[in-house]
Amino acid sequence: MDVTTTLSWLDLAAVAVFGATGALAAARRRHDIVTFGFFAAVTGVGGGTLRDLLIGAPVFWIDRPGYLVACSAAALAVWVFGEGQGRLRVLLWLDALGLSAYGIIGAAKALSFGVPPASAVVMGVLTACFGGVIRDVLAHEPSVLLKREIYVTCALVGASIYAGLWALGVPGLVAGSSGFMATLVLRSGALVWNWSIPGFPGRGRPDPQD
Repeated sequence: MDVTTTLSWLDLAAVAVFGATGALAAARRRHDIVTFGFFAAVTGVGGGTLRDLLIGAPVFWIDRPGYLVACSAAALAVWVFGEGQGRLRVLLWLDALGLSAYGIIGAAKALSFGVPPASAVVMGVLTACFGGVIRDVLAHEPSVLLKREIYVTCALVGASIYAGLWALGVPGLVAGSSGFMATLVLRSGALVWNWSIPGFPGRGRPDPQD
């Protein structure tokens, strides 16, 4: 199996993992199987869709329906096997792998379309995180953007490392591996030790009861 084929399968697997997190959000709200599929599809392909629209690329899943099939399969798996705590924990780690890969994949695709490195970093973050933002909005859950536990920052760091090394002429495999590992280490720390970025030190908006 060549490198391109391997990356295609990894890309498909990452979409399925993100799709499963969407289906889990539907499970927590006790929705029906159709809504499971919708949440899975929106979460799985949402970030990549926005990226492709912004950089003027053909939307990746339009002529490759296998991505939607993967999302549907993930939704069906969650429907059949449920949302057990052990499976949810495994899925969090799979999501960490998907986040690490997608930040790099998104930035790399943007760079291949002539997008400047700084903008390509943003495209990487959107690819990795935007589907989850849509999922949380639809499920009326706290957005990943508002959680203290670092998530978006992990993708930002990884995509920045990749784009920076790419701009310096570092080979793609080395740059991609470096960005991937940085993202994975940060996200692993957040899952294991609850790493977070300190918030603003001010008192903030007063509580209505004060």
